[in-house]
Amino acid sequence: MMSLPRRSLGATGLEVSVLGLGTVKLGRNTGIKYPAHYDLPTDKQAANLLAMAREAGINLLDTAPAYGNSEERLGQLLKGQRDDWLLCTKVGEEFDGENSHFDFSAVHTRQSIERSLRRLGTDHLDLVLVHSSGADVDIIENTGVLDALQQCRQAGLIRAFGMSTKTLEGGLLAARETDCVMLTYNPAYREEEAVIDECRRLNKGVLLKKVLASGHLWANPKVKDPLDVSLRFIFAKAGISSAIIGTITPRHLADNIARTQAILAGTPL
Repeated sequence: MMSLPRRSLGATGLEVSVLGLGTVKLGRNTGIKYPAHYDLPTDKQAANLLAMAREAGINLLDTAPAYGNSEERLGQLLKGQRDDWLLCTKVGEEFDGENSHFDFSAVHTRQSIERSLRRLGTDHLDLVLVHSSGADVDIIENTGVLDALQQCRQAGLIRAFGMSTKTLEGGLLAARETDCVMLTYNPAYREEEAVIDECRRLNKGVLLKKVLASGHLWANPKVKDPLDVSLRFIFAKAGISSAIIGTITPRHLADNIARTQAILAGTPL
């Protein structure tokens, strides 16, 4: 199998695979917006999925404290593999099993990073994103989160930081104030496309979330092949570093990889 290509994550010096693996489904299956319920994978199933991803050249794993026990599970599953992966986690959102709450203070940000380091069993995090509540601009301008992340980078705890945004205005501001922006972009949602263009102009990293609209594109009878439509759509856009797609189904992961390779190579599948 040919490895997936890698792209620069802006000016961070990190090279990320064009597909990243989202890991919310490793640790959480309540209070989510996916169209169907799923059971959490066993350790063996999760290990096999990670091995498949690594074999295909995926090196970016996306997790968060709000993803249940995803960080703890990854810490155990990735023992002895730290050099094979770029670990991206988040700060700001906490999930108690039923509800989310948010804390963007400098103190909580530092505590969250130190906790993630322990859970993931590593001495540094490659990328940390602010997990926005939706009040993007207010978080950037009126909390201590970005200053705390800068201090953590200076201390060697993290290599780069950015923000997972929910608004156009917030994404544009995050593009100026951080190393990387994670945003929603898919055929059914293009409202934040200008953020991608701004990041490209400023040489900032771009990670895409909800590429498949959290599975909801499959509910649209007018779309015959949602995966193909979505992947062709995002990879036709310049300036994207990596698309984060979360799955715990080996067949879906294999399909995502094969489709992406074919599209980027310009060959029919």
